[in-house]
Amino acid sequence: MAQIHRPRRGSLSYSPRKRAKSEVPRIRSWPEEDKARMAGFAGYKAGMTHVMMIDDRPHSLTEGMEISVPVTVLEVPPINVVAVRAYENYNGGLRPAGEAWAENLSPELKRAITVPKKSRGTAPGDLEALGEDLADVRVLVHTNPSLVSGIPKKVPEIMEMPINGGSMIDRLRLAQSMLGQQVPVSSVFELGDLLDASAVTKGKGLQGPVRRWGIAMAKRKHART
Repeated sequence: MAQIHRPRRGSLSYSPRKRAKSEVPRIRSWPEEDKARMAGFAGYKAGMTHVMMIDDRPHSLTEGMEISVPVTVLEVPPINVVAVRAYENYNGGLRPAGEAWAENLSPELKRAITVPKKSRGTAPGDLEALGEDLADVRVLVHTNPSLVSGIPKKVPEIMEMPINGGSMIDRLRLAQSMLGQQVPVSSVFELGDLLDASAVTKGKGLQGPVRRWGIAMAKRKHART
C-alpha cells in the first residue's frame, strides 16, 4: 500500500509551543504614515458571528457568489495615555532619551503598577528641545477592561504604542497633546481602514498532532503502513 502523504502544517520556528509570557502580543514592525498618528490600538475579543458577502477571491469555486464568512467582534474601549517616551540611536539600537509622565493618572493603573506619588521623568518641553535628534517617539498607554462588559478583569494591560508619520517634532506634539487623556479609537483610525490584528491564543491544553500541526487524519478503513 502506498504511503499516505500528510505533511505537517506550520513552521518549526514557533516551537516549542508553550504558554505566552504576556497577553499583550509583541509587534516587531509598524507601517509608516504620511502624517503623525498613533500606529496601533488595543481591544478585547467580544465574540464571533458571521457576515454574508460576495466572494471576491480569484479562482475560488464560489467566486461571485454570496457566501457566509466567520468574523470576530472586538470591543475597543478608550485607552489612557500615561507617559511619552522618546528614544535615540545608541550602538546600533535604541535607548530612552527621556520620558514625561502625566499628572492625572487613572486609579485603574494602581492595579498594575505602583503609581508614583509625584511627577516623574522629563518635562514635556525638554523632550521637544531634543527635536530631530530623536530616533523614535512612543506613548505608554493602558487599557480599560472595566469598561468592557462580559470580561471578568480589572487589571489593565500596559503597552507602548509608537507614533509614526511626519517629523519628530510633529510626533512629539501629538504625543504631548494626548498625555493624560483618554484616546478613543475613532481618533486613531477611520471608517474603512484595513488593519492587522495580533493576539495571543487562549491555549487548548495537551493536544495531539492533528490539533497542534493540522495534519490530516487517515481515511476510514485506511491503515498507515
